Amino acid sequence: RYAAQYIGKSRKGVHCGDCKAKLPGIKNMSSIEFKNCKKREKTVSRAYGGSRCSNCVRQRVVRAFLIEEQKIVK
Repeated sequence: RYAAQYIGKSRKGVHCGDCKAKLPGIKNMSSIEFKNCKKREKTVSRAYGGSRCSNCVRQRVVRAFLIEEQKIVK
């Protein structure tokens, strides 16, 4: 007996807002699946968890620190 197997569309996944790299640790899901899944599946436990990669967050922290240090020196 023949049975059809339907293959769903492939999803692009979540990308970093700054450098456009793919975010590891977050599954490729459609927006409807994203809406229905748990919070821990949408993010990683870090500042800017589901929207920025770790390298960009590190750059932001260093940049903010250096700006604050310049304000103190002036």
